[in-house]
Amino acid sequence: MAESRAHKKPRILCLHGFRMSAKILETQFHQWPKSILEKLDLVFLDAPYPSRGKSGAEGIFDPPYFEWFQGNQDYTEYENFEECIAFIEDFMVKNGPFDGLLGFSQGAVLSAALPGMQEEGLVLTKVPKIKFVILVCGAKLGGSKLSAPRLATNAFSAPIECPSLHVIGETDIVKTEGIALLDSFVDPLVIHHPEGHTVPNLDDQSLEIVHNFIEKIQNLATA
Repeated sequence: MAESRAHKKPRILCLHGFRMSAKILETQFHQWPKSILEKLDLVFLDAPYPSRGKSGAEGIFDPPYFEWFQGNQDYTEYENFEECIAFIEDFMVKNGPFDGLLGFSQGAVLSAALPGMQEEGLVLTKVPKIKFVILVCGAKLGGSKLSAPRLATNAFSAPIECPSLHVIGETDIVKTEGIALLDSFVDPLVIHHPEGHTVPNLDDQSLEIVHNFIEKIQNLATA
């Protein structure tokens, strides 16, 4: 029997971190409680480019490792940014529709910028509008640390109106950028945790925030 529209799981495309993989991100998120995971349809995608250097996951998670795009040392110039977005859109066309995006680290940088770029009509023109984003260890293109690629110049020129959940670690190397990103979203829900650049375990307060967010996006997914 077809799944009832009233109980449709939000379908979410999940984008992993720099020099990581879909399998690694899936493993990290599967430490979250079943009460959360069973309410979501999570689809994990490997980035299109094999890792060009040492991965921070080495010795913790097995290879292969992938990256979405590349930047120079001070993140003022990028390579394969437009190409990776075209890759994501092609996957969304063939495997969608998707309701929202979830990103970790480099995947969160992309996920944060894509709604504004889509709103401009520059990217993701062949797929439905992104309804929400979940950003773990995110940062802002055009912020204090990352220059914006040409395509993303105006990604945050207007406030991002879709619901957003931001997961920010107290000892994360991108904590400052993650906090700055909040100002770009109209209604951000925020989880602060004591860990670093990782997908954290959730305490009771964080669980409540996630459940509240899921309730909100379930309504969007059935709209």
